[in-house]
Amino acid sequence: MKITIPMNEQELESGVCPSFGRAPYFLLYDTNTNESKWIANSAAESSGGAGIAAAQLLADSGADALITPRCGENAEKVLSGAKIKVYRSIEGTAQENIDALAAGKLSPLSKFHTGFHGHGG
Repeated sequence: MKITIPMNEQELESGVCPSFGRAPYFLLYDTNTNESKWIANSAAESSGGAGIAAAQLLADSGADALITPRCGENAEKVLSGAKIKVYRSIEGTAQENIDALAAGKLSPLSKFHTGFHGHGG
């Protein structure tokens, strides 16, 4: 499984970025090979639609799952269309979130906000 997580830093021991669409990076972690790949989020600086563009970036990366504290409705539609399951992150590092997902301890993210529409994230 390929898991993606929005990140501020390119470190497995860093915390999860609170913003999905405007995160500077996405971690792409392959549970089959235990390999980490970092994707620069080209949508982070866009004036609008960052969540949608970030979701498309993840869809193009071949991701199977996303771990994030929150996500907008429009981004969720793109993720859902790409069959990417969205899980609610826990407090802790990216590695702790990956381990929690593997152990079945993360809940699906069920509430999606309407978006910030140019008001920051």
